[in-house]
Amino acid sequence: MDTRKSSLMNMTEGRPMRLLFVFALPLLIGNLFQQAYNLVDSMIVGKLLGAGALAAVGATGSISFLFFSLCNGISSGGGIVTAQYYGAKDNERVKRAIVNSAYIMLSTSVVTAVFAFLMVPTVLSWMGTPEEILPDAITYMRMTSASVPLIAVYNYASSMQRALGDSRTPLYFLIFSCFVNVGLDLLFVGVFDMGVFGAALATMLSQLLAGVGSLLYAVRTNPFFRLNRSYLSFDRKIAKAAVRMGLPLALQWSLIAISTTALQTFTNSFGADAVAAFTATNRLEQLVQQPFGSLSMALSTYSSQNWGAKRNDRIQAGFRDNLIATVVLSALMFLIMRLFGTQLVSLFVNETEVISLGSQALQITSCFYLFLGIIYATRGVLNGVGDALFAFINGIVEIAGRIGLPMLLVLIPGVGVWAIWYTAGITWMLAGLSCIFRYLSWRRKNTGSENASGVSA
Repeated sequence: MDTRKSSLMNMTEGRPMRLLFVFALPLLIGNLFQQAYNLVDSMIVGKLLGAGALAAVGATGSISFLFFSLCNGISSGGGIVTAQYYGAKDNERVKRAIVNSAYIMLSTSVVTAVFAFLMVPTVLSWMGTPEEILPDAITYMRMTSASVPLIAVYNYASSMQRALGDSRTPLYFLIFSCFVNVGLDLLFVGVFDMGVFGAALATMLSQLLAGVGSLLYAVRTNPFFRLNRSYLSFDRKIAKAAVRMGLPLALQWSLIAISTTALQTFTNSFGADAVAAFTATNRLEQLVQQPFGSLSMALSTYSSQNWGAKRNDRIQAGFRDNLIATVVLSALMFLIMRLFGTQLVSLFVNETEVISLGSQALQITSCFYLFLGIIYATRGVLNGVGDALFAFINGIVEIAGRIGLPMLLVLIPGVGVWAIWYTAGITWMLAGLSCIFRYLSWRRKNTGSENASGVSA
């Protein structure tokens, strides 16, 4: 086998904490770079075009998340199946899983992109997007919809590489695309004065380069991507396993996206300043979530490989170590938001009212970061072992919280606009507790027993 296979990682042996951190570090660096260019994108739009333009971009975030979640769920399902075969050392099926995941990803992303592009004006109107930002929101959202297949290519390539224990290669292309995105943002928005269309175009082109580059590099350097014609046929069993894994994840993320869309609709009712503040705090908290998310992805791959290898004891040890890291990280993020919230929000906008609103909002949500981290930790382990019911439960809890809580909180005197951020925090708490209960149920069922079925396919 080619020596370049050394970038792959077998996570069925070795200390869980070390494996998780070694695997998660490139993911974290990549995610931070990705969030950095999301932040820069928001800063450029907010500073050069004003709070209204920032609100227009932010108003599309939740609905964009809904469309992307469909592709991401299916792609993740293929990654889980691939990782389980890799853990079981079934190299032939690893290659077939890579091919069939590509077929599923391509068809899903194209259908999603067409549907999203056509539905943009209707959905934004349903959400009650303020009239003064609606034209820019439609423009930005349509460009985002057109980029779904491009982003899906990168997500597919990176999910396959991560499934094989390689978290470094996707990082290199993500960093490259970050720098391209920032440069194009400054060019299109600052020099050519292309407005939110230019910001969306910059993101679209940078994602195209990251996706195509990552996939071509994988084909050239990763031995599992070197496929002859015999591997290119459609494998119904593997495709069915990938869809069976991916659909619950897509449903989970779609329910979460619907719930965030509902919360965005509620936020829209408070006007453009509230939308701008909500956008700024969301951008910051997306940054907060990156360490949690990176450890979660590492734990998912780790759990998938050990599930395939029938090592449930190692899965539980990995979750324990992940949870320890989560407690430390949540405490650190809490202190940062408490001490520097005002300065962080002021990076996005100049308007004093928006800065004040956003900084006080961070004082609320930072109290709930531990529960947010717990969601990611349990999501990593349970998605990794293919617990489809968990994905459904998690999505239901989040949609119930973000839809039901605002209606209750606004009835409390003095809450008003703060119901937006109390809803976010309390939803994290409820979802986090439900995740812990589900994990404990899984652990009781699997402690002291081997995974009889091994790979889920």
